[in-house]
Amino acid sequence: MGFDIAGTRPTMDRVKESLFAMIQNRIKDATVLDLFAGSGSLGIEALSNGAQEVYFVEYGSQIYEILKKNVSGIEGVKLYPMDYQAALKKMRGITFDIVFLDPPYLENLITPVLPQLEFFLKKDSLVVCEFENEKIEVPSSYQLWKEKKYGEKHISIYRYLG
Repeated sequence: MGFDIAGTRPTMDRVKESLFAMIQNRIKDATVLDLFAGSGSLGIEALSNGAQEVYFVEYGSQIYEILKKNVSGIEGVKLYPMDYQAALKKMRGITFDIVFLDPPYLENLITPVLPQLEFFLKKDSLVVCEFENEKIEVPSSYQLWKEKKYGEKHISIYRYLG
């Protein structure tokens, strides 16, 4: 996926491989939210590892067109071409087993999004956060489950305590 659109940075293959190794036993039949989907690589990988359905949210029109092409013909895909707040309003009543939070770096979106996600999680749902140099404030309803660091890139996986 070679593209260069401001604000996007596809997850490096080795990071994605390691991330999916960490959550492998939780993916089968899962309902997944890829909230800042970009090209869709995390959600597509989840589907290829047995997720039942993935809700992709992407606001940028150029990158959304790439996402749409990337998921074309794949079953279990739900597309939301809108900002994350509008998408969350439309998704009321849906519960996710796994949420990928890989927002544009330097926008500090993980901290404000975590409390909003609680309406969409059940006990033991996972929230996978990918970030660089960001101080994340995590509500007490989440517990750090696993984490890894790859240079400047951090993967923190939180379990929702319900």
